[in-house]
Amino acid sequence: MTSSLVTGGRLTGLHELTGIGVDPVRGGYSRHLWQEPDLQMRAWFVQRAEALGLSVEHDRNGNIWAWLGEPGPDAVVTGSHLDSVPGGGEFDGPLGIVVALDAVARLQAAGSRLTRPLAVVAFAEEEGSRFGIACMGSRLMTGELAPDRARALRDEDGVSFAEAAERVGFDARQIGRDDEALGRIGVFVEVHVEQGRGLIELGSPVAVASSIFAHGRWMLTFRGQGNHAGATAMGDRDDPMVAAARAVLEIEQAALAAGDARATVGRVSAVPGGTNVIASRVELSLDARAEEDADVRDLVADIARRVGASEFAEQSWSGAVRFDESVRDRLRMALGDVPVLPTGAGHDAGVLAGTVPTAMVFVRNPTGISHAPAEFAEAEDCLVGIDALVTVLEELQ
Repeated sequence: MTSSLVTGGRLTGLHELTGIGVDPVRGGYSRHLWQEPDLQMRAWFVQRAEALGLSVEHDRNGNIWAWLGEPGPDAVVTGSHLDSVPGGGEFDGPLGIVVALDAVARLQAAGSRLTRPLAVVAFAEEEGSRFGIACMGSRLMTGELAPDRARALRDEDGVSFAEAAERVGFDARQIGRDDEALGRIGVFVEVHVEQGRGLIELGSPVAVASSIFAHGRWMLTFRGQGNHAGATAMGDRDDPMVAAARAVLEIEQAALAAGDARATVGRVSAVPGGTNVIASRVELSLDARAEEDADVRDLVADIARRVGASEFAEQSWSGAVRFDESVRDRLRMALGDVPVLPTGAGHDAGVLAGTVPTAMVFVRNPTGISHAPAEFAEAEDCLVGIDALVTVLEELQ
């Protein structure tokens, strides 16, 4: 069994995905909702699930479900996501999908008697890399994201969510809270590559999650006067790029002063964007995180005071998540008293935690790097992750 699970030094499922969405410019992988690489990833999931004899359903919010046996209430559900950040690693998301499908195959091979329905779900647009809001599939399903707002979101090319949906034959009129899907979930467990260095220091291949930091996204806009780069003297300029550059430094200083908080500028956009043109407008993305909601709000308020942006707009917000303690402790003991770790990264499990019991299992990342090509997990640790999920799925029956 082990030999068939590993190909080329990685889980076979991950090996099958290595050619999809390779980004020749950024490195790593770029797989964004309903673009060709994402469509290929979704097709792979359906094919792999059906090869296991699972019945596949597409829900009203773009998520894909694969059921072992008949769908029903009080199900044990596992899974993750298939999309990536721009130039991301190969483990963030797909590892949880591959481990879930391999765990189901193990249960089938062992002839395990399941007393509750079991499903694997692939959530849509978890990273938010195309339309700017993370965990769109789970947020829509739980009602956290309003359908009208989702339909109006636009990608960098100006394509709206509704237009992108239409192009792939998906009816965006149907999106929204899905009580039928939520009503089927008795408990949700997500396996994910660790995003940090906790397990390296603890010497353990897996851990269970205790909590997720509060985090949000904002867009900062700086306005000035567009003008000619050569004909405008330095003293005559109203250059928003200068203000934006100073803001980046102020954001760093604000986060450093806030203790264990994180603030990141990941995108900078200058309008009109010509080499020989002084910008008329510059936009910065801000990602801010901390352990508690109030700490993030205080940090962002401090940043707003420091930077003096023309506009400071919130795009999304997720409060701190505490995973269900009874499920967490049950999993920890079933796995042999493994470590319990918080995470600063957002997940679909965190979105669902406000509605259904949820838990997470982390697989060690020896580089400590995530959202980048250097993200990694050893095949041996991934196999431990499969063993852990099999144990968890049996424990929750």
